[in-house]
Amino acid sequence: MFEFAWPWLFLILPLPWLVRRYGRPMSISRQSGLEVPFIAAMEQATGHSRGTALSGSLPLLVLASLSWCLLVSAAARPQWLGEPVPQQLEGRDMVLAIDLSESMLEKDFVLGDQLINRLLATKVVAGDFIERRQGDRIGLILFGEQAYMQAPLTHDRTTVKQLLEEAQIGLAGKATAIGDAIGLAVKRFREMDSQQRILILMTDGTNTAGALEPEKATELAAAEGLRVYTIGIGAERQQRGLLGSLFSAGSEIDEASLRAIAETTGGRYFRARDLDQLAEIYQLLDELEPVQQDADYFRPVSSLYQWPLLAAALLLAVIALLQQRRV
Repeated sequence: MFEFAWPWLFLILPLPWLVRRYGRPMSISRQSGLEVPFIAAMEQATGHSRGTALSGSLPLLVLASLSWCLLVSAAARPQWLGEPVPQQLEGRDMVLAIDLSESMLEKDFVLGDQLINRLLATKVVAGDFIERRQGDRIGLILFGEQAYMQAPLTHDRTTVKQLLEEAQIGLAGKATAIGDAIGLAVKRFREMDSQQRILILMTDGTNTAGALEPEKATELAAAEGLRVYTIGIGAERQQRGLLGSLFSAGSEIDEASLRAIAETTGGRYFRARDLDQLAEIYQLLDELEPVQQDADYFRPVSSLYQWPLLAAALLLAVIALLQQRRV
C-alpha cells in the first residue's frame, strides 16, 4: 500500500504563490549592490523588459510549479507498505540431548529402501525439527559415558543442525549417562534467565554410567522448572528360537525410568520404533510446544522519496537550460 509518512507537508504547496502575492518587494536601496546603471538602455536596445525569467514563459512557470510539487512530495516521505507480518514473541529455550552410546549404531530404521542406524535416523528427523524452531534458542547436548554441551543455547539453528550432523558414535564414550545429561541441562538453564525451559532427551538404553543418578537429576530438573520430554528410540529386539521362529525379546530401553522422568517434570514419554513414529513424535512436540506469536503485526516499509526528488532535479535542470537559451 502506498502512503505519505508526513502528508501535512502538502500544506506548504501554495507557499510560493503566497510569497509572490503578498510579499513586499525589495526596496531599491537594498538592491543597489545589484543595480546596473545602464540597464534601461540595454532594455531599450534589446526590446526586453526587466522581470524574472519565468514571468513571460508559461511553460517555464508550469515546470517550476511541477518541480516544487515534486520537492514537497519527496519531503512528505512517500513509502510503500508491504503485507502485514505477525510479530513473534520471545521464544523458549530448548535443548536436545542425544545419546551417542555404541548401541545407537544398530540398524533398525528404514529410510527409503535402506537400513540406517538409530543415530542417522535421529539426525534426519531432529534436523528438520531444529529448522522449524523459529524464535527459539536451541542447544545441543551429546552424551555417552559423559555429557557434553556441544552447542550452547543460540538462535543460530543452522550451526546447531550442523553440529548434530557431525556427531559420531563413540564421541562421548560407549556407555549411557542419562542422569549426567539431565544434570548438565539443569546447570545450563540455571545460568540463563528464561521463562520456558525444555529438554528433549533421546536414548536407546538405560543409565549405565555417570556421576548423577537419573532420579536425582529429575528432582533437580523439576525444581528448576525444566520440562523434560523423553524419547525411547529403537525397534523391538527379535531373537530366533529353537525351531527357527522369531519372537520379541523385549527392549533394552528403561521405559519405566524415562516415563517417570517425563511425568515428574511435566513432560511426556514417547517411543519411536521406526522412522515414521519418530517423525510423528517431533511433529507432536511442535504442537505441545508451539512457537507463540503476538497479536501485533508490523509492515515492512520501503522509502520512495528518491524518485520524486530525482524528477524534481531533472525538471530544474531543464528549466536552467531553457533560461540559458532565452538569454
